Parts: sequence; C-alpha cells; structure tokens
Amino acid sequence: MAEPTTNNAGAPIASDAHSLTVGNDGPPVLYDHYLVEKLAQFNRERVPERVVHAKGGGAFGTFVTTEDVSGYTSAALFQPGVETEMLIRFSTVAGEQGTPDTWRDPRGFSIKFYTTEGNYDLVGNNTPVFFIRDGIKFPDFIRSQKRLPDSAVRDHDMQWDFWTLSPESAHQVTWLMGDRGLPRSWRHMDGFGSHTYMWTNADGERFWIKYHFETNQGNEHFTQDEGDEMAGIDGDAHRRDLFEAIERGDFPSWDLYVQIMPFDEAKTYRFNPFDLTKVWPKGDYPLIKVGTMTLNRNPENFFSQIEQAAFAPSNFVPGIGPSPDKMLIARIFSYADAHRYRVGTNHAQLPVNAPKSPVHSYSKEGAMRYDFAPADRPVYAPNSHGGPAADPARARESSWESDGELVRAAASLHAEDDDFGQAGTLVRDVLDDAARERLVSNIAGHVGKVRSTDIRERAFQYWEQVDQNLGARVRTSVAELLAG
Repeated sequence: MAEPTTNNAGAPIASDAHSLTVGNDGPPVLYDHYLVEKLAQFNRERVPERVVHAKGGGAFGTFVTTEDVSGYTSAALFQPGVETEMLIRFSTVAGEQGTPDTWRDPRGFSIKFYTTEGNYDLVGNNTPVFFIRDGIKFPDFIRSQKRLPDSAVRDHDMQWDFWTLSPESAHQVTWLMGDRGLPRSWRHMDGFGSHTYMWTNADGERFWIKYHFETNQGNEHFTQDEGDEMAGIDGDAHRRDLFEAIERGDFPSWDLYVQIMPFDEAKTYRFNPFDLTKVWPKGDYPLIKVGTMTLNRNPENFFSQIEQAAFAPSNFVPGIGPSPDKMLIARIFSYADAHRYRVGTNHAQLPVNAPKSPVHSYSKEGAMRYDFAPADRPVYAPNSHGGPAADPARARESSWESDGELVRAAASLHAEDDDFGQAGTLVRDVLDDAARERLVSNIAGHVGKVRSTDIRERAFQYWEQVDQNLGARVRTSVAELLAG
C-alpha cells in the first residue's frame, strides 16, 4: 500500500484527481480546502528570481586544506588537514532563469563553507576582475546588460554605451570577449574571489589576499559558433553536465591558491590593490597553494538546496575579513538585503543556509521564523540573565586604518591606476595569436550589432586604448561585416 496523500497540515485527503463538486457535472465548491490549497500553493511555489545570476546550478562537496597557511590566517577551515563541507553555485550573470547556459557572459562562482566557526561565503566569478570598481554604478551596469523597457529585448547599443562611457570596464570586457567568456562547462573553468580580502593570524598580524581556484579538469571553452549552436541544442548544457558528471562518479575538483600581500605594502603599491578592475601580477605576489575543493554530491531538491541558497559576502568567520574595496563593501550590504527580500527575513534558517555550528543570536521573530531561543533566554543585549556576549577581541581582525576627508571621487594615490593598462597587457602578453584572432572575431561580431554610429565609434576608440593594433583590427573587421 502506498502512503496516503495528505494536505500540508498532515491530514489524509480523499482524492488527488477530483474536486468536490455539486453532483457529477456541477461546479466545485469553495470549501474544498484541498483544491484551494493545491492551487494557492502552486501560485506561490516560485520565489522571485535573482536580479543578477538568476540562471545557475550547483552541488555539494568538501574542501580539504592540504597546506599550512596558519601563519597568515587563524580561520579554522584553513588549518592544515581540516575538511569542511561546502556548497557551490555556478551561474550566468545577465540572463534570466530561462536563458541558455552558453551565452557569452561571466560565470558566477559562489561558495558556502559550513565551518566550525560559522558559515563563510566566498562570492566570486570565473574572472579575476569586474566591470566597475564602485558599487554605486552596479544597478546601472546590470540594467545596461538586461532588456529594453519597450521591446524587452537585450540591446548591444545599451551595453556598449555603458562600457565605452565606463573605461574601467576595459579589463573585464577583454576577458569577456575572449575565450573565458564561453567556458565549455562549469567544470572546465577557474574561479576567483576577485575582491581583495584580509586574513589575520593567531598573533593578530594582518595580510591582504586574493583567492584563485584552478580547475583540475583543465580550462576548455566553446568558440562563439559552438556556443550559439549549443544554446539551440540544449539551453541547460552546463546544468546537465555538472549533474551527470557527479551522478556517474566523475567528481570535479579545483585547487585553491592565494596571493598574499603584506598589510603595509598596500598603501605604496604601484596601483590600488583594492581596485576590482585590477589583478595583482603573480611576479609580485606568487600563488600559494591552500587546498583542494571536490564536488561529490548533487542536490536532492533543486529549489530547496540551490534556488533558495543564499550567498552573502557579509558572512565572514574569525581570521577572515573585508578590505576597503568599494565594490566589496557595497556587496556586503546588498547581497544579504537581496536575500531578505527574495527568500525572506529568516532565510538563514533554511537547512541549505543554516550553519553547522551553534547560533547564539538576539534576532527574533519575522515571517517564517523557525528557530527560537529557550523561554528563559533574554532577547536583548546587554542583559543580566546570562545571555550570549560579544567578544571585543574580535574587533581588530576585520579592521584597517583609514584617514582622509569624505570625497565622492578620490584622486589616485598610486602610479599605475589607469583603466586600460592591464587589459592591454592581457591582449599582448597573455593571449597567443590564435586567442587574439578569436578575440577580434568575438568583439567585431558584438560591436557589429550596435546600431548607433556614435556608440560604435566609441567602441573602436575603446579598443584602440586597450591596444592600438587590436582596435585597428576590430575597426576593419566590423567594416567588413557591415559591408556584407
């Protein structure tokens, strides 16, 4: 015998297939509570999709710290030999839920570590830089990559209008238009924390760090034509690839490396080390291995464990803290606030978001509150009833000194704080001839769809500032495309 169907309150119901009606052919009655419950639940079974990174997928796994980096951080998960449960969510950035996985776009690379000291969320991308360096521009940037208000279609004019008027985007757009803009799968791409973070060791010494996750499957990419073809064949190609790989026991893994900058070097480094549009040269700060992340378990329910997963850069643990990166500081507010709107005030109590370590919080009530403190525990601080108390010693491990007047546009304090230099270095010194050829083709195909001659000309000048030869080749290629 099958288990009896019940309503959401646990009471058995008489039929899954037939409403309660007035006679065989009469109308359903309003007091058929199970009919109303099924329809009302169906109407509400979707939470609002993410404004950014809406389309994605993920899996669970473990992170094992294989090296000794305890001289740089006291964080429990990064101590030698420690194994930590984790969840990762991969995603596209601009597309909505139904968009193809193989559109040209950066990919989100967000990790939740369920550590013994609380959850640590590392919210990054498959690129080490981003389009902008100040969070105040983020809503404008995303709107320029979304859809027109009248036709509701994406628009190349809108994208290039924003990019060419925001020269700090050049480094990221070069990455986007290159091979890394179309990974063959999530398994075959690297991931980056992108921002600069702060590590603090047990003695209170502070260091600036950047995270690099290098895929052990090798970096593989689609060409533009292959990506376009796959979008028509299987819009869920990346979701399917990850799920099926784990299902057959082909567990993907990434090695984590960090770059470490001594705390005092940041003020005098040749460019602003907290600028999200810049990378730190590995010649100055070489990669140091930390450990290995392996994905070995698929979600049992996509909605509960992936769609409702809430990653927030504000989730730090002892030994790890933020930097003065303007984008990071904005995201520390914005992500957690988005989850409160999208999933709910108490989203952190959902199993996929709940820490494995104990929670001793004074937060209370709110919609869908699940957990609660014992009746004899006070709900305010300070109190004289033995409630949890904060530890003032924790203050320094996430702090840095800052001085200066309040300004809207700070003058550069570093010699190499230009917008196009690192993008040009990427083109000339990192890409090989074949990759440069594909870059020209990708840019020309994209810019060639711009209708405005003024914006198109700005795009040519934009690429000429990245690299004069690249810009000239793009100009010629677009002219050939438009000529037919």
